Amino acid sequence: MTFAYEALPMRVVFGAGSLRQLPLEAERLALRRLLVLSTPGQRVLAEHAATLLGDACAGLFTEARMHVPVEIAEAARAAVGDARADGCLAIGGGSTVGLGKAVSLESGLPVISVPTTYSGSEMTTVWGLTENGRKHTGRDRAVLPRSVVYDPELTVGLPVDVSVTSGFNAIAHAVEALYAPDASPIVSLMAEEGVRSLATALPVIATDPADMGARTDALLGAWLCGACLGATTMSLHHKLCHIIGGTFDLPHAAVHTVVLPYAVAFNLPAAPAAGRALRRALATDDVPKCLARASAELGAPRSLAELGLTERDFDEIIAQAQTVPYANPRPVTALALRALLTDALKGTLAP
Repeated sequence: MTFAYEALPMRVVFGAGSLRQLPLEAERLALRRLLVLSTPGQRVLAEHAATLLGDACAGLFTEARMHVPVEIAEAARAAVGDARADGCLAIGGGSTVGLGKAVSLESGLPVISVPTTYSGSEMTTVWGLTENGRKHTGRDRAVLPRSVVYDPELTVGLPVDVSVTSGFNAIAHAVEALYAPDASPIVSLMAEEGVRSLATALPVIATDPADMGARTDALLGAWLCGACLGATTMSLHHKLCHIIGGTFDLPHAAVHTVVLPYAVAFNLPAAPAAGRALRRALATDDVPKCLARASAELGAPRSLAELGLTERDFDEIIAQAQTVPYANPRPVTALALRALLTDALKGTLAP
């Protein structure tokens, strides 16, 4: 057996009430003028974080948006300059974490991330920016948060529908890590446990959103799944979701949730080891149907049609997917893509 595994250099603070450690994390990084980033909907939480930081807060920018439009990134960079900030605190979901990365990509300023969803972006060097209907992604060590604060208490208020789709978004990271060309036994162990943790926790959260045990397990699973994405190469599933979400401005996590079973059904015949790991993690003999059924039973969208996509959009998706393809365990043809998209549009695997 031969493999390479490189751990990303970052600090993680995990546990209920960890948000209160923000001042210590800022002090440890010698940051004295942090600009706090959030979406408009998370402004109250951002203001609370600013209060905790006290004099170490240089201001707020609360205009983060899904898929990180370039104009929002430019406005945030301008706010950093106006505030004479020496770093950013990104508090919220993937949109805010992504904005922090976009700022860091250009400025090199350090970022502290406080995730409130299960997106996992805070664990990776992957950045994404959307311009003129195209989402561009890349990897750069400069965007990796210097410190990540995981506080399960911050996820208790996350609506069940968002919790579910965000959780399946995280599961998608682990799934693709299992058949990535640079997979390793270490990553595979994290991926299997991450999928198991989320698959077990999400039904409990759907029944009792305030269950701290389930919220803690889900956040731990999201950390593991995000770390898998950070350590491996993305494949067809992520390529399709980046295109569909960025081009048609559809909800990122919901797109991941709908597409995942169909990408898995396409790829697992060429990835038997990944299939075995997922069957163990999900306790099923049919991984694609299990994923589709579980997400639907928890109230997630069943099809791309529900999200607003139409068959007329296929040509654009297929063209983009083949222009700069991601590594994939199975060859991807235009015909295969059209068949996959047709099934996902109709939700053929969903009950």
